[in-house]
Amino acid sequence: MLMFFKKLIGDGAELPAKPPFKLVALAWLGGVLAIAAVAGLGNWLSLSLVLGSFGASCVLVFGYPDVPFSQPRNVVAGHFVSSLVGLIFLAIFGPYWWAVALAVGTSIAVMMLTRTVHPPAGSNPVIVFLGQQTWGFLWYPTLVGALLLVTVALLYNNVTRDAKYPKYW
Repeated sequence: MLMFFKKLIGDGAELPAKPPFKLVALAWLGGVLAIAAVAGLGNWLSLSLVLGSFGASCVLVFGYPDVPFSQPRNVVAGHFVSSLVGLIFLAIFGPYWWAVALAVGTSIAVMMLTRTVHPPAGSNPVIVFLGQQTWGFLWYPTLVGALLLVTVALLYNNVTRDAKYPKYW
């Protein structure tokens, strides 16, 4: 038991280096533009295209665009798979606390097995259960919103950076 509590102290590693101001400003602007595009288009079309987890997606896609979790495949498929799992579990089991727990765990497992892990998408089953979403949620806001977010990321990251985005499809 003492060994367990010693683990909680951590390794004592240094904090990561503070990113340069330019990187922070570019990540900020990318997040603003992406959510503005998703929310603005949704408003114009009178559709709900904003998903709460998209804000966290912007952190990855614009703040850390080179990591696997930020690649378009992961963003789009991760959100889609997680919303689908949430909808399936809600339809089969109903709005119970244990069903949402199983849905979150299952969405993690499915994303890992399909190599489409996108951490913000792990909250999609919770969003599905909290809002008692219908099957249309899979298309609007999940798929259309994720595709729009990735489109902005593709344009923005390739205009503002020397590195290529994405690293893979």
